[in-house]
Amino acid sequence: MCISADEAAFSGTIVYCGRQQHPEHGLIHVLGYQNTAVNLADGPNAMLLHLPTRQLDPRHFLSVGRAGDVLHRMVAAVEREVAAADGIAWMGAEAGGVQVFEHDVYTVLVADDPTAVSHALWQVPPQRRPDLEPDLLRFYAEHFPDHTIVVCCFDNADARRAKPLLLWYVPLDPDRLTVPSLDGHTGRAPDLNATVPVDHWVVLSTDQAPAGWGTPVDYPGDMRHRLRAFLPTAVMGRHYGEGQTLPNGDFAIGHRDLLAGDLDRIERLRPIRR
Repeated sequence: MCISADEAAFSGTIVYCGRQQHPEHGLIHVLGYQNTAVNLADGPNAMLLHLPTRQLDPRHFLSVGRAGDVLHRMVAAVEREVAAADGIAWMGAEAGGVQVFEHDVYTVLVADDPTAVSHALWQVPPQRRPDLEPDLLRFYAEHFPDHTIVVCCFDNADARRAKPLLLWYVPLDPDRLTVPSLDGHTGRAPDLNATVPVDHWVVLSTDQAPAGWGTPVDYPGDMRHRLRAFLPTAVMGRHYGEGQTLPNGDFAIGHRDLLAGDLDRIERLRPIRR
């Protein structure tokens, strides 16, 4: 359900992407990511995500505070109206610096150049410091050269206490909503030709939707205003699972298709080596 630095099992993944015109930051995408992680490695591990942006730093990571169930509330909003999809389209498809900081239970590394990550791992506390295969980092550099890579380092205790990861960014393409969902849990580069099992809720939103679009989300009344400003009023979504397999890749949809509520247009997007 994602890429890990070493052997791990992930289940119950919720991925969210929303497009909105933020009053302070302009046109942005908001990413939400949560799953149940079981670390099968002997030591620390990490979850790796690639995001279609060139601007990412600690201020883009949002604290959910007491609203740790925010993504589950989005799923609850669409769950009654969702039937598992049978078909899905297929597509081919500080410069050099690494920022290291703490966020929730993770030590996070953010890098424009994935190959620079290994030189910054010494800044990660030993109990969370994973062994990252050079081939995996080269894979990201070759297949996602315009993206920013996020490495979330954790230990076994961290995995059980993790809140959803929520962050915003200025996207490379504002009219395509993409969530990272490449699959690979061995620490090596993922097999782009593989067919993989899926266990995902894909939840989407746009603040340009017409009246009556989607299903309203029921947020807690005491949610902080700053967090609420990044969250949608209504969402749509699809569930992929129950023995289903798909070609390895990310989930993506065009904004026009999302506005039309046509979730049959969700695609699996495979990176192209450059």
